[in-house]
Amino acid sequence: MADDGTRTGGRRARRRTFGTVTFAATALTGTVAVYMALVAFGNITDFGTNREFVRHVLAMDTTFKDPDLMWRAVGSPALQDAAYVAIIVWETLAACVLLLATGLWCAAPRRGTHARARAVSTVGLVMVLLLFGLGFIAIGGEWFAMWQSSDWNGLDAATRNVVLAAFALVVTHLPRADARDGG
Repeated sequence: MADDGTRTGGRRARRRTFGTVTFAATALTGTVAVYMALVAFGNITDFGTNREFVRHVLAMDTTFKDPDLMWRAVGSPALQDAAYVAIIVWETLAACVLLLATGLWCAAPRRGTHARARAVSTVGLVMVLLLFGLGFIAIGGEWFAMWQSSDWNGLDAATRNVVLAAFALVVTHLPRADARDGG
């Protein structure tokens, strides 16, 4: 069948979408969404493992123990656990937003608009950037001197997450060749 909207034409149109910015944005948003969902799920089902990580970072008990920095330490287990629960809630919300965005990207070609998918992706990806960039790299890494710890240092993982989310954010904002909705 031909390109008149019949069965064969529909397959050709679907194959053409694999090389588009929309497909890349969908794939990257979906990748970050699944990753964040798995991170949140892991932290909920194996609460204790990463709770210890957060406790040690906030307590600064494996840093160089410089007296000029140790006043920053948070020794209260209740405050440490509250911070950890806040992280899990943020991860869960980011995962939900990104899963919604992935669905919107998937529906965008049928609807003829990508603006909503782009906007929701931006919110979710910025949430990931804030968690890992501001939360883990800036606050955990610098304020709580996590970089000094050989045992409880999450800077490499946080950096990978920032790079992935930033790359996905850039791709979602690339102009589309077939932009009908303002690119």
